[in-house]
Amino acid sequence: MTDGPDREYSWAQVCARRTERQWLASPSQAGSPSDIVRAMCGAHAQVMTAAELSVGMRSTVLSRADVRSSHREDGTLVRTFGPRGTVHLLPAADLSLWTGALGAMPPNPALGQFLTAAQTDEVVAAIADSLREAELTVDELTDAIAARTGAWAAEPVMPAFQTMWPRWRAAMGTAGFRGALCFGAGRGRAATYRSPGQLVPGFRPAEAGAALGWLLRSYLQAYGPATPPNFARWLGVPHGWAAGLFDDHREDLAPVSVEGSPAWVLRADAAAIITEPSGVRLLPYFDSYVVAGQPRELLFPGAASTRALARGQAGNYPVILVDGVVCGLWHHRRSGKKLEITAELFDPAGSPQLQELEQQAERVGRFLESEVRLTLGRVDIGGHA
Repeated sequence: MTDGPDREYSWAQVCARRTERQWLASPSQAGSPSDIVRAMCGAHAQVMTAAELSVGMRSTVLSRADVRSSHREDGTLVRTFGPRGTVHLLPAADLSLWTGALGAMPPNPALGQFLTAAQTDEVVAAIADSLREAELTVDELTDAIAARTGAWAAEPVMPAFQTMWPRWRAAMGTAGFRGALCFGAGRGRAATYRSPGQLVPGFRPAEAGAALGWLLRSYLQAYGPATPPNFARWLGVPHGWAAGLFDDHREDLAPVSVEGSPAWVLRADAAAIITEPSGVRLLPYFDSYVVAGQPRELLFPGAASTRALARGQAGNYPVILVDGVVCGLWHHRRSGKKLEITAELFDPAGSPQLQELEQQAERVGRFLESEVRLTLGRVDIGGHA
């Protein structure tokens, strides 16, 4: 890929496009939770309350009940393993494409210390068979897999959270990628797992080539301009593999420049960006805008590079965006129906920004069904693991 840039963009223009595409510049007045999650290219859902708030802050009308219903009741959102093997909410309507793409990625070599490729295939097949018509807890699934594969699959060999997990769990993310498993409704405090086919009639992963092209286009629509290393970091795949995928789809892409550095956009997006980013936004833990957004040095400038990143990793802190850039931290604490929000802007703010910060705090309060009080001050919280 050596073509010269078709167009040059400033970082402010890039932020304007990304915030507009992801319903941050102008929150949706009509979009469904699945529409919003599609625009985000998946919502990080390791912490479900944060995932719900990520969706809610991109809408002026959605309630917490609306977002919860979409993944707990009507099934328009599916909780499963997404980019980097982390838990995400994904639109059920897109799950075939997501699994077709994720299932075609290179396997994580670190998992080879627990399972061979053949054992991984055997475990995934056992998971698919066990969950075809059932919804099981992890302990029940362990028994079901061991009955189908042998006792070796249940050997406690994976260090995790001061205990040892059974061997088969090294393949859990792979099972999600291949469409054999997603999260169920839960049973009390215990997580459960079920087959995506129970949610999506006729479900099967899409053909890999078409699905990978779709995923690349979806990512660039949400986070472009971007580079193969940006895409690789988002997915957790080797840079060379990502570069090859960009090469395979060159007819869809156009070279551009961002602040003098080469990048790529969809050919349909290689036009002037005439809007400017504006506005103060509160984003919760692991919001996709900051986790997937690159380059880090532009998205987290100045004090944000040390205060809002955890050893270079984004998402571990709730952040304040100003004009699409991380410029502060915030934290909330609930006491009954009252919600105390503390917000810290790293640079002095004028009256319009402070007024918008208050409006954002009020939106958080409405979504969380709480009476909110905003306090300006230093935010000292540890990063979420």
